[in-house]
Amino acid sequence: MQAVVLAAGKGTRLQPLTDDTPKALVDVDGRPIIEDVFDNLLAVGADELIVVVGHMKEQLITRYGDAYRDVPITYAHQREQLGLAHAILQVEPLVEDEFMLMLGDNVFRANLGDVVARQREDRADAAFLVEQVPVEEASRYGVLDTNEYGEIVEVVEKPDDPPSNLVMTGFYTFTPAIFHACHLVQPSDRGEYELSDAIDLLIQSGRTIDAIRMDGWRVDVGYPADRDRAEAFLQGDAVPPTEAGGTAVGVSETELD
Repeated sequence: MQAVVLAAGKGTRLQPLTDDTPKALVDVDGRPIIEDVFDNLLAVGADELIVVVGHMKEQLITRYGDAYRDVPITYAHQREQLGLAHAILQVEPLVEDEFMLMLGDNVFRANLGDVVARQREDRADAAFLVEQVPVEEASRYGVLDTNEYGEIVEVVEKPDDPPSNLVMTGFYTFTPAIFHACHLVQPSDRGEYELSDAIDLLIQSGRTIDAIRMDGWRVDVGYPADRDRAEAFLQGDAVPPTEAGGTAVGVSETELD
């Protein structure tokens, strides 16, 4: 399965770590975060990496060239960062069939393979890894509502009154139907083409989207403190909240800054 990695953002919230480095090349536990992303994707069967690049793209392209661990890399250029739906459309000419999508600033130690396995069952048009967060924090996320079968029936971006405390993480699988939905998305109040809006259009058109509960942990590396937290978990200097009975961590943003 092809795997798309979104790595075009400027990483303004990660400054000064991103003053002269693209966000995807910020070190986490001694290596660029995007290599952790790549390794996670290869572990669940990615046979081609498609990387959406933008800000300081030359550094990424020079570093990795046309392959990572003998898996081919193709680059797509997002010249303006106009939201995740816009970023996804940059890879439309390159995607042949169902594909994985991972945000290039997430560190995962979780059941990504369960999402891929569900997609390969051919019963759903998309599958998402989702996590539970405290109810009072849900309004910071893309919030999901599901039916009794675990299918997603609603997606709301940062709602004032969340319908649940289930939220999107940074890992998804899609069929090419997502491209048509992304073409139909209109700019949000913040002027971006939101992935959550495209997903909602898929749902309204009768497509089936399955929610897979996260077993493990992830950190969305949005701020320097998140990078430090991810390193502490990877090095065993701190216990991830899921292992201590809590939820996953990191201020989750459903777009790359």
